[in-house]
Amino acid sequence: MIQWQDLHHSELSASALYALLKLRCEVFVVEQTCPYLDVDGDDLIGENRHLLGWRDNALVAYARILKSEDDFDPVVIGRVVISGKARGEKLGYQLMEQTLSSCKKHWPDKALYLGAQAHLQPFYAHFGFLPVTEVYDEDGIPHIGMAREAKQA
Repeated sequence: MIQWQDLHHSELSASALYALLKLRCEVFVVEQTCPYLDVDGDDLIGENRHLLGWRDNALVAYARILKSEDDFDPVVIGRVVISGKARGEKLGYQLMEQTLSSCKKHWPDKALYLGAQAHLQPFYAHFGFLPVTEVYDEDGIPHIGMAREAKQA
């Protein structure tokens, strides 16, 4: 069973922050062989939030929600990741449901945006996201911008 946390960055413990940075590094940098600066300065600012899914004291699912100070910008969902140890269990669906619930609770009138790996477009379409860009290269991996209107069920 997964224990979910929806935390403002100020609520992150040092061990939770370490766990989320470790998971992101394991998957996005090492597994996907994509050397980039994951610690980008956005984790601990403003209204930004973190969704963490724990099983047996191990972080197995994570997503970051970025809220711009500009009221016209959409809320951005990113760093959506499932641990390699937990893939194939449909945790991605649970993670996105938790993430969308957090967005609805904290910013019900805001549109949402994410930069999806292109092969995951059908997964995000399941949650009402539609492509809004052409496929583009980000760090050697094809991505596509996807958005969802505000107040979508």
